[in-house]
Amino acid sequence: MAIAVDACAAQHQGDRKEQQDRVAILPHARARGVALAVVADGMGGHTGGALAAEQVVHTAKTNLDQFSAADETSQKMLENSMREAHTMIKASRFMNEMDPHSTAVMLLLQPGRVTWGYCGDSRLYHFRGKKLVGRTVDHSYVEHLVATGKITPEQALTHPNRNVLLASLGGADDPKITLDEVTELSPGDAFVLCSDGLWAYFDDEELGALVADNSARQACEILIDKARQRAKGAGDNLSLAIIKLNEAVPKKPTPPAGFVPRLPT
Repeated sequence: MAIAVDACAAQHQGDRKEQQDRVAILPHARARGVALAVVADGMGGHTGGALAAEQVVHTAKTNLDQFSAADETSQKMLENSMREAHTMIKASRFMNEMDPHSTAVMLLLQPGRVTWGYCGDSRLYHFRGKKLVGRTVDHSYVEHLVATGKITPEQALTHPNRNVLLASLGGADDPKITLDEVTELSPGDAFVLCSDGLWAYFDDEELGALVADNSARQACEILIDKARQRAKGAGDNLSLAIIKLNEAVPKKPTPPAGFVPRLPT
């Protein structure tokens, strides 16, 4: 069954003085049907976070343009992109007095395969219709507490240390990078990449329903509007990319030039 891709990326500055998120959906320069979605949430003081997030997207694009499935696995390409971005962000400290960091979540779309990787608390959700198939587990202190049974997911939403990360790109330690993929795709699958400025305002059920019931563009607009309303004037930068896989509608054959249909008499 042929699959058509409906994709959109969007962001909002929220109530911050500066937009330090970066988001992009990048087509491969040569390979048909191959694209990379990236969300990066920068941190590190004035302009530092923005530069870090920009480095993530720039490095990802460079690696995508050089990517060939015959020479490199999808997971290795994503891992290399994040490790190289980590190295470049660390190096930028010596050229300025900032302390830049960034989270990253990346999705590589290929015919019959979707691969993703992430570092930090920018998330990827995989829905099939309205049902959640799975989502990434944040590299954060509260997710560690949830995983070890010390707090509930509900308590994590209001925990005072909910913004403490255990991994990021550009930090002193080697980044923790988690990779995964799915090779059984079908119409109705949807993938959402987003920063914590967006996912903090939605549970899995509402997010899945909004994505399933709308086009990628409409879903982006609705999600941003709802997040802004719920932030009540105290919202973070927010960014998201939505990739929906729909059943391709066969094109009707085009009649040859000069063709006149014969009407019944």
